[in-house]
Amino acid sequence: MYRFRMGLALGLLLITGFGCQNKVADERDALYRQNRELQAKNRELETQRDARVDPSKLQEAEQQIAQRDQQIADLQNQLRQPQPGASAPANELAGIEVTKDEKAGTVTVNVPGDVLFAPGKADLKESAKATLNKVASAIKKDYSGKKILVQGYTDRDPINRTKDKWNDNLDLSAARARAVAAHLTQQGVDMKKVGLHAYGDTMPRNSKEKSRRVEIVVLTRD
Repeated sequence: MYRFRMGLALGLLLITGFGCQNKVADERDALYRQNRELQAKNRELETQRDARVDPSKLQEAEQQIAQRDQQIADLQNQLRQPQPGASAPANELAGIEVTKDEKAGTVTVNVPGDVLFAPGKADLKESAKATLNKVASAIKKDYSGKKILVQGYTDRDPINRTKDKWNDNLDLSAARARAVAAHLTQQGVDMKKVGLHAYGDTMPRNSKEKSRRVEIVVLTRD
């Protein structure tokens, strides 16, 4: 009877289709940990529901969770707003998404390869650097000390026109992951906490565009 929803939509950097995002990656780890503590408290109260439980405790927990949810919503709104003085193209961050896996303890920022790189290249586009700057800022603010995995992926098209640069798709995905990781560390993310994974074309999605991507995975658990 004292059950209430504890869901915490931790859309870290919900950068999907709006135009400049990243600032959430961080301010969320603290919120997530606090929310988990509230969930634990609530479960304790539920187990005592046949006893005389002070309703004010449940009300207080409910208010705290609502406050956390509002903070997360505020952070997401910040991501939708351009930074002062920024003039990024409206479609610059199209397709970027952020997902949270509570079971795995991860928050993943999925950045399309076409946003970050020109075809067959591993040099970051200038327009992509502002996006990664926001990701780095969020990581430093809310995920300081957490391990970060930068994972590169490609589509299944074989390397042809750039065969002089890359041995295969695995080679290209590794170079792209390195480029993203290097930029994050240049922005102050602790390089000792950043790891690289290259998957090449081994984990394609349902389209070539979605298959070409770099995922920045924050391991939120200690």
